[in-house]
Order: sequence, then structure tokens, then C-alpha cells
Amino acid sequence: MPVPLIWIGAGLAAIYAGDKVRQANKVNRQFVQHYPGEVKSIVSPKDGAIVCCGIYGVFEHTGIWVDGNIIELKGNGLIRGISPQRFLTGRSGNQIFVLCDTYADPLIAPKAVESSVARLFEYTRYDLIRNNCHRFVSQCVAQTNQPVTSFSDLNRVLHAYFKTALCWYPTNIS
Repeated sequence: MPVPLIWIGAGLAAIYAGDKVRQANKVNRQFVQHYPGEVKSIVSPKDGAIVCCGIYGVFEHTGIWVDGNIIELKGNGLIRGISPQRFLTGRSGNQIFVLCDTYADPLIAPKAVESSVARLFEYTRYDLIRNNCHRFVSQCVAQTNQPVTSFSDLNRVLHAYFKTALCWYPTNIS
């Protein structure tokens, strides 16, 4: 009988996590005008753009667009450049979203390209809470080492950096 209890516990944990994400998104509506999946207009990413995809409908994974690839912090701590198709592999989403302003122009962080490329093939101690993909993107864009745990935290950092409303548009790349 312990197996059903484990499934019930996992289900309750997922519901709790999903509720926390929804609450954070509601608070962040003051600077995020469109979350991933809310608009249909297609945008092409540019070097230095921040991109994301969904993970099991609850979480997001983020990276930096550079030369047709995405530089990400993988769950084993490796910073690597991968194709957009690989970025989506093993995740629930089949769409990549790019961070834009309200005019659907990708928000570009020029130092993010240089910073992320300089860290390619570096290993760092990955931690789901303290050192994840969102913190890696934050470090590359804002050039700070502040704590960034969630997609909501990253959106706060990006809003402060770009000083504009944030809109996540789907790309023409999947």
C-alpha cells in the first residue's frame, strides 16, 4: 500500500508547486505583459535574446540565443551550446519563446552573448534552487550574481535590466 501514498504525495506536491507558480505569475503581471503561450505572433530570435521552453506544463527552462543555437546550463552543471531542437528534447513543450518588448522586438542583451560564450564547456555546481538555468541567464544578462530561483525571479531581473514590459513570443523555430 505504500506506493499509492507516494503517488498521492507526489500529486499534492505538484499541485502545491503549480499553485505557487500561478501566484508568482499573478504578482509579476505588473511587468510581464504576455507569458509564454499567450500570444500567437511569431518572432525570430536574434543573438543575445533570452529564450525559454516549457517543462511539463509547470516550469520553464531558459537560455541565451547565440548564432542559431542556445547556450544553457544543463542539469548536470555543464554550460553548453545546443540546437533549438535539442533544447526542446525531453521537455513537454514543443515551442521556443523569445523575450520581446511590447512591439514584438526581441530584447537583446549584448553582454549576454560574450558572457555566455566565455562560459561554454564550464562546469558549475547545478542546484535546482540556488544555481539553475534562470540564474545562469540572469548572470549573463545583468552581470550580477543575485539569487534567482524561479522563472518569476528571472522576469523581475529582466524587467529591471531592460526597463520595459516583458512579452514572451513564440519563435518560428521548433
